This record gives sequence, structure tokens and C-alpha cells, in this order.
Amino acid sequence: MIDQSSLETARKFLKDRGLRATNPRVLVYGLLREMGGHHSVDGLVAQLENRGIPVPRMSVYNVVTDLQHSGLIMCADCGPGRALYEASDEWHHHFVCRICMEVTDVPCILGRKPCLVPPGSAPGTVDEAQVIFRGVCYACQAKLQS
Repeated sequence: MIDQSSLETARKFLKDRGLRATNPRVLVYGLLREMGGHHSVDGLVAQLENRGIPVPRMSVYNVVTDLQHSGLIMCADCGPGRALYEASDEWHHHFVCRICMEVTDVPCILGRKPCLVPPGSAPGTVDEAQVIFRGVCYACQAKLQS
């Protein structure tokens, strides 16, 4: 089961954003807040099933879309592959290790979006900019050196 305090916090955040606190929204947002980190929709569905709370995959997709549009979660746009979602109260960027593929949060200088705009003229209005840093994390560097 998901921690009761995570569910209560989820309900409060949803209501504060003017969203209905439906059971799937509360469950998915509560789970993301409880687990921390970056998770795919399939991972969220599996976590809920492991806890005895089956939620249809399409419902989870709909929930993460709603939560992302409300600003309660963000998609860690880390390039090709599955989208990863996280509960986040601050705008930030990500570091992706080329070896272990671990995704780590990197603070944004401004802490809000958009923190960058393209040089010259943009083909439209910029409302978001995500920076993806890629390299080798310290843990993988240590393994390579030993």
C-alpha cells in the first residue's frame, strides 16, 4: 500500500491546483512523491500492481498527462526511450550517465522555466527549456578505474 501521508499530501496538492482528487490521480501522484526519482508509466503500473492496487495503463498515462499540465510533475526529457516522470516542486535539469543510464537531477540556475531562450529569433514563444547533461557518473568512473 502507498504511505497514507503521501496520499493525503497528494490530495492536498491536487486540490490546491484545482484538480479533482480522483482515486487514480491520488494513487499515481502519491506513489511518485513517495518513491522519488524518475519513473516510466510501465514502472508506475508495475509498482501499483505489486502493492495490490491495479490501475489500467491508459489511466496512468492520462493521469501523468494531467499532472504534467498542472505542473505537479515533470517529464525528465532524457532523449530516446521511455518517458520518465517525477514529482517535482522546482524546475531543474538532468544528468544522464552514458554507462548505467542513471538519471540525476541538476539544479537550474533560475529555478523556473524557461531558463534559456534560443539565440536570435525563435520560431515561436518559448515556455520551457530542458538541459540534458550526458557523461559518466562518479560511481561508473570509479568502477572503470578499478
